[in-house]
Amino acid sequence: MDLQIALLLGQDGITNGAIYALLALALVLVFAVTRVIFIPQGEFVAFGALTLASLQAGKLPGTVWLLLAMGTLIAVIESSLALRERRFREIPLLLMVNCGAPLLLAGTLFAISPASLPLPVQVLLALMLVVPLGPMIYRLAYQPVAEASVLVLLIVSVAMHVTLIGIGLLFFGAEGSRTPPFTDVTFEIGDALLQGQTILVMVASVLLIVALYFFFERTIYGKALRATAMNRTGARLMGISGNLAGMLSFTLAAAIGAFSGILISPLTTIYYDSGFLIGLKGFVGAIIGGLASYPVAAAGAILVGLLESYSSFHASAFKEVIVFTLIIPVLLWRSLTTRHVEEG
Repeated sequence: MDLQIALLLGQDGITNGAIYALLALALVLVFAVTRVIFIPQGEFVAFGALTLASLQAGKLPGTVWLLLAMGTLIAVIESSLALRERRFREIPLLLMVNCGAPLLLAGTLFAISPASLPLPVQVLLALMLVVPLGPMIYRLAYQPVAEASVLVLLIVSVAMHVTLIGIGLLFFGAEGSRTPPFTDVTFEIGDALLQGQTILVMVASVLLIVALYFFFERTIYGKALRATAMNRTGARLMGISGNLAGMLSFTLAAAIGAFSGILISPLTTIYYDSGFLIGLKGFVGAIIGGLASYPVAAAGAILVGLLESYSSFHASAFKEVIVFTLIIPVLLWRSLTTRHVEEG
């Protein structure tokens, strides 16, 4: 391996690692706030990329129908609860938020040709279709069992993962999709070429991480999430709603996943089940951080990206094995150094 190849592999590794870092941060956030090991995190990556590809192809994305179905189901459940508790004034708002907004978005996509829209508008539409699925999934699948054990929540996550993969196959088909590059700019660094798309991914990832930092440090909702992550019971006693914290954490996780999928859609072909493997690599980074430390999780995810890139050059057939083997010494170390507490 010469210096040029090493630089190219390092460029790919850091690019992939930046995406894995975003997913690792989302996984740590969801687990810290809700105790959910969110296995379907990768599905938001696939849905984000495939929804954008559908819009650019002039097709109506299948996520429109998923959004409408889940919104209708939530509206029925919440309206029934409001009727039972005689909160009649809340019913119009519930219907407008859960049914009206998805219907308006679907009507807009029917009325216009998404393929003719500018790229920023297409990206915004893709995010509007995918991000609301996060809090909806929390409301339907996790909120009813929010106080259950971590094992029960993990089983729910596995069920959601299998369900979303099936829905992805139904909506997007078995064929993969890839979007055109956001930029064709290239830069020469010695004998190596640095792609503008790679720089865009890294810059966007850094900006999103910085935005998340300011969200947690400067906003009341971010501080509420931090309080819930530190002490759920204490946060409830201080008036912070556990359901609100859960829905907000799932919204952020969905936004991070969908945004990551949009970023990598020009770099690789995305299939309906591609998100699982991508999410697992983010999960390795999150495990390195102990599902608790954001900086260590991000650093671990960058390490995963670099390890994957360089191992693909030396032993491409075993690169996945090498990456996932990394989790074994980490788990052994944490098992030996962490005090075990039985969950009540």
